[in-house]
Amino acid sequence: MRKSKLELYEDVLAALVDKYLTVDSLSYACNMDCVAVKQRLDFLMKNGLVQENQCSKKMLLSLTTRGLAIYKTLAITRRLEKLKTTIKMIDEPLQALPSLSKHNEEALKRTRRNENY
Repeated sequence: MRKSKLELYEDVLAALVDKYLTVDSLSYACNMDCVAVKQRLDFLMKNGLVQENQCSKKMLLSLTTRGLAIYKTLAITRRLEKLKTTIKMIDEPLQALPSLSKHNEEALKRTRRNENY
């Protein structure tokens, strides 16, 4: 399945979180074409999430503080979505438990009534 634009932007931000990268190394890290990476970088630079840094004849890319904050927000959102699905998986069997306990309580009441006779 093809990745959405948001997922591609997330990949670029994730690759730049801990290190400075060139466009070539970024395209390798994201498993994308250099042209596609450049298009994504243009958008991210235009919005102030990525910056270019000159370092000994190389143009290195890094995240700005705004870019790091947005990456962390997206990561937290992704974790919350996983938790949401996990909670749904756990919650469904738990919903069945109260009905079982009600059934057991009714059976216990019937046995107590029978004991009184």
